[in-house]
Amino acid sequence: MAALPVVVVAGERVVSPTDRHLQEIVAEAAPGDVITLQAGDYSGPVVIDKPLVLAGKAGATVTGNGRGSVIAITAPDVTVRGLSVTGSGMDLTLRDSGIYADKTATGAIIEDNTVTGNMFGIYLYGAVDSIARNNKVVGLKSGRMSQAGSGVTVWNAPGAKVIGNDISFGRDGIATTASKKNVFSGNHFSNLRFGIHYMYTNDSVVSDNVSTGNSVGYAIMFSNRLEITGNISDGDRDHGLLLNSANNSDIRENVVIGRMQPIDRWLSAGVQSGEHGVPQSDEEVDTSEGERLGPEKCVFMYNANRNHFTDNRFEGCSIGIHFTAGSEGNTVSGNAFIANRNQVKYVGTRYIDWSSEGRGNYWSDNPAFDLNGDGLGDNPYRPNDLIDRVLWTSPQAKVLTTSPAVQVIRWAQSQFPALLPGGVVDSHPLMAPPAGKKVVQ
Repeated sequence: MAALPVVVVAGERVVSPTDRHLQEIVAEAAPGDVITLQAGDYSGPVVIDKPLVLAGKAGATVTGNGRGSVIAITAPDVTVRGLSVTGSGMDLTLRDSGIYADKTATGAIIEDNTVTGNMFGIYLYGAVDSIARNNKVVGLKSGRMSQAGSGVTVWNAPGAKVIGNDISFGRDGIATTASKKNVFSGNHFSNLRFGIHYMYTNDSVVSDNVSTGNSVGYAIMFSNRLEITGNISDGDRDHGLLLNSANNSDIRENVVIGRMQPIDRWLSAGVQSGEHGVPQSDEEVDTSEGERLGPEKCVFMYNANRNHFTDNRFEGCSIGIHFTAGSEGNTVSGNAFIANRNQVKYVGTRYIDWSSEGRGNYWSDNPAFDLNGDGLGDNPYRPNDLIDRVLWTSPQAKVLTTSPAVQVIRWAQSQFPALLPGGVVDSHPLMAPPAGKKVVQ
């Protein structure tokens, strides 16, 4: 007679803080078990080295001893859900985290947790197809931002998804490096350096996130073939969207809104690093008034090529879009540039047409006519002239902007466009902004 197969039935264990140490309970569990923690405080750290579910009822807290990660996942198919997690070590180089998923933690699910006051919040270190979902992550509130960890960190974790998290304080909201085929969607970021800090991560999606009150909303660098859609940057300080060597991407239906902000946001300790356009010294900041408009740039493009910018809204920034360092082959159409102090900053001699297939962009300062009623301005729009270029290269010339000579030069260029030394032109400017995502004021 053939031997009957052994059937292992997953069990559920409900434990209380008075039971043995949490690590001992996990060690005794069988693969597939569900361990449910009742309300109370549990001592960490704990290593989960087998597939199981570690879940908490309301009020269940796992507290580390200040060394290493509080919860470390080293097995595939582990779920950590509904816990409050605090008390990690403070070593950046050792990746001390509230919840850490190692490269052997394929398919880990980390959801509905509150992760507070750790060096890193959640770290997906090579955990392929892992998910960090609907967590609240509050990082370090004291010390220098550059010496804190990020809310959720993804390193070389293809297929990982970071969805619906609320992340504040610490260094960056989501930091991703050397990965691919990821999804970062529906997250909210506040009181951070960068909402999303994106390095060498290709073929991925950044969608429907909200960044408020950070230094930079979305810093996308050295990455290709991305979908960046439906994101909001509301009142970030330096850039709403920064693209540095980001290529062949679809950038669509995003919104960047500028706000007047206290000048001390530029002068506070720990943020004047000069990295990605952050001012390096107080001399770069005009402190004559108590407030300053932010972001400095709705969009900053540096060596970003062959991207498609469509149906975005850039409003109320000091500069609507600044592109430089050979950014070429980009399609820019259907966007709304509204009430930016300078709509475009481009210092170059090439002529660049920002319209595609007969559709340009909306410019709030374009005094255009539409005599045939087709929704397009009757004349091309040029956001810059020769004087703008002079002011960008020699800011001290600002004192001459109201002089008769400057006014004559500007009049001559308006009458004889051939005098313009290259730059951006919109051949088919829109008469009204396209409908898009709204931001609550």
